[in-house]
Amino acid sequence: MPKKKRGKSKKMGGKSLKHMTEEERVHFYEQQLLAEEEARKKKEELLTQFLKDKLAKEEKASNFNMLKLQNQWRVIMRQAKASELCKDIQVLAQTFERIVDRKDAIIKSLAQDLLEAEEQYQLAFRSHLQNIDQLVEYQRVRIKTQHKEYNEELGNIKKEFDVERDSMIKNYKFECDDLQDIMFAMEQEFNELKTEALHDFQSQKDEIKNKNLEEKHALRMQLEGTVEELWRQFQEALKQYNSTTEDRKKHFEELKSKDMKSAHEIETQMRKLQKIHECITQLKAKMSSNAKDCEERNKLLKEEKEAILVHFSQLKGQMNRFRENQRVKLTTLTKISNKCISDLKSKHEKGEAIIKLSEMCRKLETEEEKVLPFYSSSLTEAEEAEITAAVNTETENQFSQIMHEYDDLSNFWKRYNKSLLDKLSLDRLKQHLTQENQELRALLKQYLDGISVSDEILSNNNPLFIVNNRSNLPIRIQVDPRHKRQVNTVIEAAHVVQNTI
Repeated sequence: MPKKKRGKSKKMGGKSLKHMTEEERVHFYEQQLLAEEEARKKKEELLTQFLKDKLAKEEKASNFNMLKLQNQWRVIMRQAKASELCKDIQVLAQTFERIVDRKDAIIKSLAQDLLEAEEQYQLAFRSHLQNIDQLVEYQRVRIKTQHKEYNEELGNIKKEFDVERDSMIKNYKFECDDLQDIMFAMEQEFNELKTEALHDFQSQKDEIKNKNLEEKHALRMQLEGTVEELWRQFQEALKQYNSTTEDRKKHFEELKSKDMKSAHEIETQMRKLQKIHECITQLKAKMSSNAKDCEERNKLLKEEKEAILVHFSQLKGQMNRFRENQRVKLTTLTKISNKCISDLKSKHEKGEAIIKLSEMCRKLETEEEKVLPFYSSSLTEAEEAEITAAVNTETENQFSQIMHEYDDLSNFWKRYNKSLLDKLSLDRLKQHLTQENQELRALLKQYLDGISVSDEILSNNNPLFIVNNRSNLPIRIQVDPRHKRQVNTVIEAAHVVQNTI
């Protein structure tokens, strides 16, 4: 259909192009080009959409087929894995049964060994408890004696301290009472002297006051007469002076008033000075007399004070020395107690370490040592009887008495000596083996040096360097200490023949 239309349009276009102008023809060609472009775009869009749909269908089909393949392959793998697991389970069941049977046999043997070990452990534990109880009893008795001695010494020290303390307190109270009596007597004497001095001062004050009043009255009478006379003369002179000098009258009156004031002040000050001078002379006399008395009393009091201070310093020194001695005793006592505590702790830790070591050694014991932990004595009956008699005899030697206290540790020393001998034998064997190892290493080094060829090796002794059937290495005779026989170095005949021929 589109082809027919296109042909018709071409025909129509061909018919109409003849009757068109240039502009219409250009416009017609542009429309035709646009129509072709739109048709081409639509065709491309349809083609891309068709391809996209086809690609989506292919992807769906491929995913579906992949899932089907995976499911089929999974089923096959499950079947193969299930068969393999069944076979493995059978094998594991058989091996597990064998292991269980073997473990049951091991458990039975271990249970039997455990029962035997438990019996041996109970025997050893009972003997160990007995030994521990004996050691604890010895230690308890020793601690009781030391505690008793400590309490006795502490009681004696307390008694001495209380007696010296009571005596010092009594002396201190007695001296305090003496000092209080002295101070009370001095205060009474001082109060009496004070009252006497006040009484003398009041009496002298009254006498001086009365005397001053009498003198003042006499002077007043005399001064009144002289003043009246002077006043009369002054009035006459004043009249004359007023008549002659009236101009200076006012100035004179002012000077007069000032003169009266100054005269009054001078008179009062002179009286005060006179009284003060008299009081000073009296007080100086009294002070000189009192100073003489007080110097003697102060001298006596100073001597008493110095004597009291000397006595006090002596008592203080004695008390300080006593305190220092007591402090030294207390420090020594505390040091001794701390040392005892530390020794007991170290012994306790040592005992715990010994018990732990015994438990560790118990695991390493052989069957013979577990059954017979103590070796039998190699002495004869007569020798053992002599030893027991010598041990039972009482001696005054302190060392032998101490040895009697540790008779119960004889079994321990037996085991210790046996282990020590084993250790020494193993050390000697180790030393011998190390020496033998060093010799073998030296021989191996010589052999390797003989195999390799160099100037340094050829210059030294070489066991493989043979000239005229002789080696330049000195042959030494080895002695095996285990067999106590000589070991000669041997060179094989085949080696000699190969090198000589």
